[in-house]
Amino acid sequence: MAMNPLFAAAGITVTGPLMTGKILESTLAGSWFDANPRVLHRQIAEWVKRADAGKSGKKTIALIQPHAGYAYSGPTAAYGAKAVMGGRYSRVIILGPAHRVYMENRICIPSEADGMSTPLGTLAFDREALEKLRSLPFIATGDKILAQEHSVQIQLPFLQYALGNDFKLVPVVVGQLDDAHASKVADALKKITDSSTLVVVSSDFTHYGRNFDYVPFRTDIEANLKKLDLGAFDKIKTKNPSEFASYLRTTGATICGEAPIRILLNMLPGNAGVELLHYTTSSAESGDFSHCVSYISGAVCGQWDSLPGNGAEDFLSAQDKKTLLSMARRSIEYVFEHRKAPRSDIFKAEATDNMKKIAGCFVTLNLGNDLRGCIGEIEPVRPLYQAVTARAVDSAFRDPRFPQLSPAELKRVTIEISALTPAKPVTSYQDIVIGKHGMTITKDGRSAVFLPQVAPEQGWDLATTLTYLSRKAGLASDAWKSPDAKFTVFEAIVFHERK
Repeated sequence: MAMNPLFAAAGITVTGPLMTGKILESTLAGSWFDANPRVLHRQIAEWVKRADAGKSGKKTIALIQPHAGYAYSGPTAAYGAKAVMGGRYSRVIILGPAHRVYMENRICIPSEADGMSTPLGTLAFDREALEKLRSLPFIATGDKILAQEHSVQIQLPFLQYALGNDFKLVPVVVGQLDDAHASKVADALKKITDSSTLVVVSSDFTHYGRNFDYVPFRTDIEANLKKLDLGAFDKIKTKNPSEFASYLRTTGATICGEAPIRILLNMLPGNAGVELLHYTTSSAESGDFSHCVSYISGAVCGQWDSLPGNGAEDFLSAQDKKTLLSMARRSIEYVFEHRKAPRSDIFKAEATDNMKKIAGCFVTLNLGNDLRGCIGEIEPVRPLYQAVTARAVDSAFRDPRFPQLSPAELKRVTIEISALTPAKPVTSYQDIVIGKHGMTITKDGRSAVFLPQVAPEQGWDLATTLTYLSRKAGLASDAWKSPDAKFTVFEAIVFHERK
């Protein structure tokens, strides 16, 4: 790609894919944000510098970002950009609500275009991912709809600043969706989502004033708006799309990206945690709240569920997974009730043929974003349902890093199960693939294990992962570099409770 002379003059390096196909040019440059790349880059850099992301150390898998002109919502959007700054994402899915065309129970993706340009460079569309969506009955295609829709385009310069131009883009314009279609769209998007995917939901929050036909209160407007908006965000934090939708019906809150938000909530894994990064309104400085739009930046941290094609072959049905999670929880409840562990075959009558397959597993207990227990077995020595039953009890009561779980904590715990493929030795640590492989290290009689999801959740590269793995084994930080260090790898089908 040729260097833009304005970038060269500013000392800004822009890289990106070389594309010769149809490129959609941003229709927002010069109005919604500055058309001069040097000025735009400087503005974003200054906003990001001022933003205090304040998020957990876990990897961000999704953002909720505003979509007004940068003069209004740019400082808020900077918080989300800072949360993913320098992250390793190969695909970004943007879900933006349709403002200029009415679509009922449909979403729109590009038809012929190969990418989209902004003053900060050109981004390639992820054609492989888009092709997987194209045949679905609720999919519409049209470059014109995308070219006219600001809610998707407005996200691009911040993403380019934070991630560069090498990720591939899946732009989605979202129409009005009922609950069933929001769930169907989420299921379709999960099939193109892996550990290196970032999902960005584009949404402003409450639109207040007569021009928006929404005046639910006339006094203490600023305080009441904040209460209304943060109440909506609290429902988002539950990760329950029904609770969020019910809140909107009850309050009438005019959140334009409510359909994309419901899609995201249907997508989120049980281990995900939602954090508020920043909140403000368009009237915060002027104090005139007669006409006001609210802006929120939020981050979702965790790891996307493993799916067929993203790791181990998934031999478990959705019902199998639900039943295994129930077995894990009931095993712990059994200990509280009977003061002893259940028999390993207590749930034999409920086990399907797939659940009776010989497989290793780990059972992980999380309290919010914090680990509360994790114990498992790598080697496949007994039926999966029996391993889950035993290791759920071990994680709750025998993890030496934590006190025994209490009944009150069990009510708040989220259970995660990792069903494992057999471990295989590798000739070198360089054969380990982050996001795909779990791994063990053995040296000098010491060993340690990381599940496949550990490194992506923490945002670690291979060297950082192996450094922490060595420390976990009680070895020197660089022990993984030794010729005497031995490694095995395995894959996992990871699934979680939804809270």
